[in-house]
Amino acid sequence: MFIVENKKREKNMKKRINTIKQIYDKLLETYSYQGWWPLFNLKEKNMVKSYLNENNLEDNIENNIENKKNENEKIINGYHPKDYSYPKTEIEQFEIILGTILTQNTNWTSVEKSINNLNKLTGKTNAENILKIAKNKENDFKEAIKSSRYANQKYNYIINISNFYINLNGRTPKRSELLEVKGVGNETADSILLYGYKKGEFVVDAYTRRIFEFLGHINKKDSYAKVKELFESNLKNNYKVFQEYHGLIVEHGKNYYSKKPYASKDRVLNEFKLK
Repeated sequence: MFIVENKKREKNMKKRINTIKQIYDKLLETYSYQGWWPLFNLKEKNMVKSYLNENNLEDNIENNIENKKNENEKIINGYHPKDYSYPKTEIEQFEIILGTILTQNTNWTSVEKSINNLNKLTGKTNAENILKIAKNKENDFKEAIKSSRYANQKYNYIINISNFYINLNGRTPKRSELLEVKGVGNETADSILLYGYKKGEFVVDAYTRRIFEFLGHINKKDSYAKVKELFESNLKNNYKVFQEYHGLIVEHGKNYYSKKPYASKDRVLNEFKLK
C-alpha cells in the first residue's frame, strides 16, 4: 500500500511539473497579454488582444513574436500589453509601490479611485509629496484612500513605505528588507520587486491559491513559500513571464474564482486537474 501511494505521489509530481507551464500557455491563449501593472498615466490606452500561435510562452515573450490579432479592440485603463519597459520613471515606480499597499484586501477598481484622489490631492504621487501630504493633511489623505478600505491602517503603511523608498536613494531593495517594513507581507514584497523593480519574484495571491488548489496542485494549508516555489522551480526565472502569469491568473480568477462556489463554471483549466 505504501509503495502504491508513493508511486501515485511521484506520478502526480511529474504531472504537476509538466502542467505549470501548460496552464500558463492555456491562459495566455485564452486571455492574451495582460500588461500588468496598470499605471495611472497610461489610462485609456488602446490595446489589441493577440493570441499565441506557438506554445513556447517564454520565447514568445522574450522575442516579442507577432501573433494573430483579435478583431475587437478593447480600451484598457493603464495596462500596457507586451510592453515590459514600465516603470520608466521613479514616479511610476512609486505609484506601483503605492498600489501594492492600497490593493491589500480590496479590488483594483477601489485602488484606482484612491490613486486618482491622491493625484488630485498631491499633484504628483512621488514619495516625497505623498509623505508631505500624509503628515500635513492627515484627514484629507485618509479620505482620499477611503475607497481602498482600512484607511487608518493603510495611511500608516503608506508612510512607512514612503520613508523606506526615500531612504533607498535609488537602489533596489532586498526582499528581506521589504519584509521588515510594517505593512509589507510576502505578496506585497513580491509585487513590489516583480513590477516595480523587474525582479523574478513570483506573486502568490488569493486567486493563485484558489485556482491551483482546485486543480490539485497545492493544498489549502501550504505556506506562501511552498506555493511560490512551485512556480519558480518550474518556470524560467524571467520577470516578463512572471508578470504575465500573475496577470493571467488574476484575469481568470475574476471570471471564475471571485464568488463561491469557486470554479463551478471553470471549463478553461479542467483538463489540467490532477485526478
